[in-house]
Amino acid sequence: MPITGGFSETRDATKETQKLCDQVKPEVEKETGKNFKEFVAVKYSRQTVAGTNYIIKVHVGGDNYILLSVFEALDFNGGAVELKDVQENKTNEDPLTPF
Repeated sequence: MPITGGFSETRDATKETQKLCDQVKPEVEKETGKNFKEFVAVKYSRQTVAGTNYIIKVHVGGDNYILLSVFEALDFNGGAVELKDVQENKTNEDPLTPF
C-alpha cells in the first residue's frame, strides 16, 4: 500500500493506467511533435496526494519508451486528468523516478 506523500513500488500497468495514457496521448504528441502508432502503458508508480500523481512508462515502438508524469484529480474535484511532463528517449530498463 502506498504511503501518503510517497510513490508506490513499480507495478505492471493496468487497464486504468492505459486509460490515463489514452486520455493524455494527444497532448503528448503535441508536446513531442511525434505521432505514436504504438502507445502502450507497461509500468507505473503512483503517489497519493489531493488526487493521484502517476509516473507511467509507455512503449512507443521498437526499443523506444517514454515516461509520463500525470495527475488525476479526485472525483469531487472533477476527476480531471492532466499531463504534467514527458521524458523521451527512455528504455525498458530505465527506472520510474519522479520528475
